[in-house]
Amino acid sequence: MTDGTGGACGSPGSGEPEVSDSLKTFGEVLKAFRKRAGLTQEQFAERVGYSLQTVAKIEQGRRFPQVDFVERAEEILDAFGTLRGAARHLSRQPGLASWFRQWARLEAEAVSLYTYECRVVPGLLQTEAYARAVSFSVPPLPDEQELNERIAARIARQELLATCRKPPTAFSFIVEQAVLERHTGGEDVTRELFDHLVEVVERHWNVEFQLMPLRQSVHAGLDGPLRLAETADNHWYGYSEGQENGRLITDPKEISRLHQRCAKMRSQALTPEDSLGLLKRMRGAL
Repeated sequence: MTDGTGGACGSPGSGEPEVSDSLKTFGEVLKAFRKRAGLTQEQFAERVGYSLQTVAKIEQGRRFPQVDFVERAEEILDAFGTLRGAARHLSRQPGLASWFRQWARLEAEAVSLYTYECRVVPGLLQTEAYARAVSFSVPPLPDEQELNERIAARIARQELLATCRKPPTAFSFIVEQAVLERHTGGEDVTRELFDHLVEVVERHWNVEFQLMPLRQSVHAGLDGPLRLAETADNHWYGYSEGQENGRLITDPKEISRLHQRCAKMRSQALTPEDSLGLLKRMRGAL
């Protein structure tokens, strides 16, 4: 199921992962290696290139450590692979494809999230019925438990849209008009999806939604879907996904190229205002 899994405001800690035994264990191990190296949290934060607040939350088990954080900590603390090994056990989440889990962790902490999709409506914007229809479209068909886990994980991710998060994430979505013209799941599912998209765009000031028109003679997204995420520490990551796989992108040169493509597509797609107008007209035609 594409998008790896296929908002209302929560508790004061919404936007951060629920504290789990594996997160707390990783935090304790990190703290032990930091103290072994004779570093205060402030000194370690400066060396690893992350804020003191982020380091504190990771040690408390309240934040997932990012990929480059783990790699830098390994080198700085001379942890002989212990931190890297422990981090591999932090991303087990039912309903998320194994290749998507690292990105889901970054997505949960992002302050900016850019998405271009040419296959399906992005998971953060899907309805339950649409997610179900997508899942049943791609063989092999899931059993009931697997399907329910996929949908639950996808709907749970949509809490990220909430403007009550501190700071709220800034979203930019570019979706091919052809994706909506496909009417995945039939007319009833499509009507509900269009109504949901209009509501999300009109209600969430932090969501920018653009449609790429059917006819576009010059298109910067011909290499396929892409995502970019900026964390609270102003680190950028990219992600690309294909058949049965996904790739986390950390190389600055690759991320620069993705930024260039994304910026070009934002100028090529319809404006947010025109996109909303087209979306409403498409809904009215059903």
